[in-house]
Amino acid sequence: MLHSVVRLVAAPLARFVYRPVVEGRENVPKCGPVILASNHLSFIDSVVIPLVAPRPVVFLAKAEYFRKDGVKGRMMAAVFTALGAVPVERGTHRAAKDSLELARRILSDGKAFGIYPEGSRSRDGRLYRGRTGVAWLAFSTGAPVVPVALVGTDRIQPIGVRLPRIKRITVRFGEPLRPAYPSSSLPVAQARRVATDEIMSAIQALSGQESMACYSEIASAA
Repeated sequence: MLHSVVRLVAAPLARFVYRPVVEGRENVPKCGPVILASNHLSFIDSVVIPLVAPRPVVFLAKAEYFRKDGVKGRMMAAVFTALGAVPVERGTHRAAKDSLELARRILSDGKAFGIYPEGSRSRDGRLYRGRTGVAWLAFSTGAPVVPVALVGTDRIQPIGVRLPRIKRITVRFGEPLRPAYPSSSLPVAQARRVATDEIMSAIQALSGQESMACYSEIASAA
């Protein structure tokens, strides 16, 4: 209910203020499990995608975002909750496994789940190598993967800037990908790598970013 109210109020307001260009919304299935795999340029990305997507999208967010003190902290927690974000602990291998299992359950419930395969925000605007959790989710749930490209969100709220700026952005939803479950002739880990690279290639084609062969160094949930 709260999510619907936020979309009814905040989405039109955001479109009026920021005038985003949204392309390919029809590529997002209207029902059933789907993974929205996006590049990651700004803290604001996890707000932008749920507001412009044609259906509710669940993201995992660092638990600390729900625990901050003061009025600003309570407002942040309320916004994330209203947008459907789910708090998770971060920082350990066990926490990462628990996060993927939680994401799997969300998809098993037929929901749309948003993920940043890079694992952290790009600090230089380039697209870094994807981590294979996105392929694990696709293989284990059978959910299609819709590549998403965000362009310009780093200008709304660059790293280190507290207040969002008014800048125009573009959000592109690509055609769904259906990574095939690994065959017996291909090791599972290698199949996940191949599928993840395919997903990242689709994101790059939409975003036009320079691709990097290495991982982003700083892990983050938002």
